Amino acid sequence: MKPIDLHPDALWKQRFRAAIIAYAFTAAANPRRGLACTNQTGVLQLYTWDVDSGQLTQLTHHERGKVLGYLAPNGHHIYYLNDETGSEVGHFVRVPFTGGPVEDITPDLPLYASFGLNHSYSSRRMGFMAADAGGFQAMVLDADAEDQLSQPRQLWHSRALSFGPFFSYYGEIALITTTERSGRNEYNLIALDATTGEIVGELWDDGASIEPAGFSPLPGDMRLAAMSNRSGFMRPLLWNPQTGERTDIPLPELGGEISIWDWSPDGQQLLLRQLNQAVYQLYRYDLRDNSLHKLNHPNGNIGGYAGGQWQPNNEIFLTWQNATHPAQLVALDANSGEMKRTVLAAGDAPSGRSWRSVTFPSTNGATIQAWVATPEGEGPFPTILHIHGGPTAVATETYSPEAQAYLDHGFAFLSINYRGSTTFGKAFEEAIWGNLGQWEVDDLAAAREWLVENNIADPDAILLTGGSYGGYLTLQGLGKRPELWAGGMATVAIADWTLMYEDQAETLRGYQKALFGGTPDEKPEAHQAASPITYAEAIRAPILVIQGSNDTRCPARQMQVYEERLKALGKNIRVHWFDAGHGSYQNEQQIEHQEMKLRFAYQVVG
Repeated sequence: MKPIDLHPDALWKQRFRAAIIAYAFTAAANPRRGLACTNQTGVLQLYTWDVDSGQLTQLTHHERGKVLGYLAPNGHHIYYLNDETGSEVGHFVRVPFTGGPVEDITPDLPLYASFGLNHSYSSRRMGFMAADAGGFQAMVLDADAEDQLSQPRQLWHSRALSFGPFFSYYGEIALITTTERSGRNEYNLIALDATTGEIVGELWDDGASIEPAGFSPLPGDMRLAAMSNRSGFMRPLLWNPQTGERTDIPLPELGGEISIWDWSPDGQQLLLRQLNQAVYQLYRYDLRDNSLHKLNHPNGNIGGYAGGQWQPNNEIFLTWQNATHPAQLVALDANSGEMKRTVLAAGDAPSGRSWRSVTFPSTNGATIQAWVATPEGEGPFPTILHIHGGPTAVATETYSPEAQAYLDHGFAFLSINYRGSTTFGKAFEEAIWGNLGQWEVDDLAAAREWLVENNIADPDAILLTGGSYGGYLTLQGLGKRPELWAGGMATVAIADWTLMYEDQAETLRGYQKALFGGTPDEKPEAHQAASPITYAEAIRAPILVIQGSNDTRCPARQMQVYEERLKALGKNIRVHWFDAGHGSYQNEQQIEHQEMKLRFAYQVVG
């Protein structure tokens, strides 16, 4: 290892401060206006974007940052969930694109959590899923010609985990994605008349999941683009809920998961994203002759929160990044995929170490993919085993100041796609359902074995780290396989699934119930076996936890109880609380947290 570098201008700190374009997209019916999220002032905030000039104008000024925003297709207003403490519980508000007062669009509703807000292409109808102790309520609002909003009305209600509503062009149909039929983390679609709430159509695949991508951009065209994993991997389909007609697009020649990112403006083509072994590839699919066209785009992580967006001039806008370059918005030629230009540039960042993809065997015949980077010199090195959150997520090659900070100091770095990760197929993703924290820990142990066998990791100096579900698996790994790890660093983590269920927002409560196949009262043994606090006595290694005091995904009480339990047992644990929710959006606070982790790692293995 190199001496720890805590200088104010250390290279690793400069990477955290580099401006990124977290995402940016244009208004669907007014592409000269856009919305962007960037940290150029040191905190992730929402910005209006004048597409012609490239000018970004800061819209939000939240102390803790604001990341998720929604731009009306006509470009008139930007919407976001207003939650002053970062709790992700509040009310949706809107602000005129040209500036003006913040308007609460649901002033008479109780506070709610929500997954997002959606508009019809015409901008005359919008809706969101409000989640509270009563369950999931699909709320709909109408806008008149002057953009004045109606009172919100409840169109649909369920106790099951649900998303939407998503709208057809004029908002005639409201689409709900729900686990009502399965009771698990498998979704079916319900199409409703958006005025009456009557069911227009339903779509489901027994034992599989269907997820929507979006309605056709053409008025009067009721085709919905969606994806189903009934073949074992996500594949595209088109469905007309009014007629019931369904057309599957199986694409047997392609491996991995295929999702739909966008329609072409004329409704004749689909922009497809393949994610195979955590590597991206884009395609055009022409619906006129059912032909598939591979796009020749740069390697790396593409799309992010906004995916790819087809522009009227036959360009595709998307964010692009790789292990050594911060996220920026680029334009691809929609025919060839070639990068034409940088639309919104990232800031300058010091160079870093590249990543490479590897695979290795785990228990029960599983093959695990991971990303590995090594520092200068010859191994073995002290090593960071990084675990992504989710679990319904995937680690891809991404710009990670955290990873590069460890590499700068002489640590090797591995980011693992454990069982439960998405895009490796239905069986891989569902392997952990109802039995969380078992197969994933086996995969961590398999990664450790591979690192040692390949002379990358010093077997006595391997530390686990991760955030959210990755923080959970850090604690679970330390408790279930205590002999393998030198220490663990967990951020916004889960320590007790039962206590977490009692305190968390209804959105995440529904997700937890879907993963376990029931509540803690209905599945007590599964929740106990999955909880790190169950294995507190076995822990040997020191632990650092960084936890948000306003977090409603992984609430405070369950971590407080875990800390008290470990301290009563004489274990080495330190919990640092920060005043925000499920993570930090502030550059300097991220640097502070990374410095804590570096100091901890040096204390453990230095």
